[in-house]
Amino acid sequence: MLKQGLSVVIASILSSATYAGSATAATTTDTQLNNAWYKDGQATITEKLQQSRSTRAKNVILFVGDGMGISTLTAARILKGQLAGNSGEEGYLSFETFPYSALVKTYNVDAQTPDSAGTMTAMMSGLKSDAGVLGVDEDVVRGTCASVKGNEVVTALELAEIKGLSTGVLSTARITHATPAATYAKSADRNWEDISDMDIDNNAERADCEDIASQLVNFEKNLEQRYTGVDVDGIDVVMGGGRRHFLPKDAAFNSVDAVSAIEGDRTDGRDLTAEWSAMYPNGQYVIDQTGFDAIDTESTERVFALFNESHMQYEADRANDIAGEPSLSQMTEKAIKILDNNPKGYFLTVESGRIDHGHHAGSASTALNDAIEFSNAVQAALDATNDEETLIIVTADHSHVFTIAGYPKRGNPILGKVVGIGATEPSEDSAGNPYTTLGYSNGLGFRDLGAETDGDASYAAEAVAGRQDITAIDTTTSGYHQEVTVPLSSETHAGEDVAIHTSGPGAQLVQGTVEQSVVFHLINRALGLVGQ
Repeated sequence: MLKQGLSVVIASILSSATYAGSATAATTTDTQLNNAWYKDGQATITEKLQQSRSTRAKNVILFVGDGMGISTLTAARILKGQLAGNSGEEGYLSFETFPYSALVKTYNVDAQTPDSAGTMTAMMSGLKSDAGVLGVDEDVVRGTCASVKGNEVVTALELAEIKGLSTGVLSTARITHATPAATYAKSADRNWEDISDMDIDNNAERADCEDIASQLVNFEKNLEQRYTGVDVDGIDVVMGGGRRHFLPKDAAFNSVDAVSAIEGDRTDGRDLTAEWSAMYPNGQYVIDQTGFDAIDTESTERVFALFNESHMQYEADRANDIAGEPSLSQMTEKAIKILDNNPKGYFLTVESGRIDHGHHAGSASTALNDAIEFSNAVQAALDATNDEETLIIVTADHSHVFTIAGYPKRGNPILGKVVGIGATEPSEDSAGNPYTTLGYSNGLGFRDLGAETDGDASYAAEAVAGRQDITAIDTTTSGYHQEVTVPLSSETHAGEDVAIHTSGPGAQLVQGTVEQSVVFHLINRALGLVGQ
């Protein structure tokens, strides 16, 4: 009876009842029903009700914004809108319009605040592991080569290869860095990117372990040896930075855009780029924008692209690259066009690695501009795929100690100083000094580098803690680095949950708050990789 009474009351309010203090019900109701916020919310619910309930996909694309916590999403969304001349708060990043989202718990087995190796291993394997190790379970001992044997886990990328799907790994970081490496490598230490990192002279037992760069080139052989009867053709598309880990420590092997006097780091004399080319004579090894642009996506069988000696450029600096390098969205679009030549489907991982690096450097501007390009890459994938056959997953591996604070008014520059509602001058702290909306709990702290776009320039000086007089400083410039409370040589990760957004077949399985290892099971269910 009560339920029926409430229904009558609600119907009355939305039709003919009169609100106290208002002229007529019709006037008040029309105003509400025609309000843009009201209509937008109604349209959102209507759209969700029309979503497909299929759980099987032909293709899966996993996007990982490294270090892209909730505060980063919010600030990047606002900055994107403000760069377009809007207030910013009302906008969305491309994937924030996806029909399904949830929260993801990011801790490692041995760490409350995680690192990228353990978190990506969880997403790739379906089980959580320790910080600092790749493609192995929690029983491994970090830095001990012998502990790897028997503790290896199989990854979604490997299972996709075994099923006959095409596969790809893209990153703006070194391709041997933790997040991309977790898709293909088994290592007791994420830092063993090449043999020179393993210090074998002082740790003889490590000679039995293969460095990460070598594992990438030998991926096909290693996978077939690990599982009897398996026949795969190797990763089809690899694009990122990190050329130094594939080249000998010999200036004769320098690339045209080498930054160091000797670009290569390998102390075993191996040129892994040449080994890859010999292994895949029909493949294309690419190092610059010209080579990238020349790739014919309809005829190219596979691509190995290393665009930089170390990490690729921050998005804000990409145009300054000596030999030129593509954006993350360009790499994503090209990779999809190559991979979708396989009628069986594909699995692609795309990482925006330098969001994380911008935050570590304490440069909000750098991190947020890379996050905006990450959003562009997701949009490129949406434009290049069919929502009825491709599941797109967008998430982060962990967050950062990055905050949005104070009481700035609507539309206040997100990189600027706090100006309150109705005010024209910046708000002040208890000592009478203005302060910024964005900040970091720890890290290198205050820098006023003007138009400098390289966030890593902050590492050239010692950490600065506490408040500074920023009254006369333009904090919206790309070279401004936010103040911190705790001075450290680098800003740290944070431990709170991150978001996951999904679209396409199986997207509806993302609900509530989940363990990070659930991401693998989402991919597995969509592609029917194992046990499905």
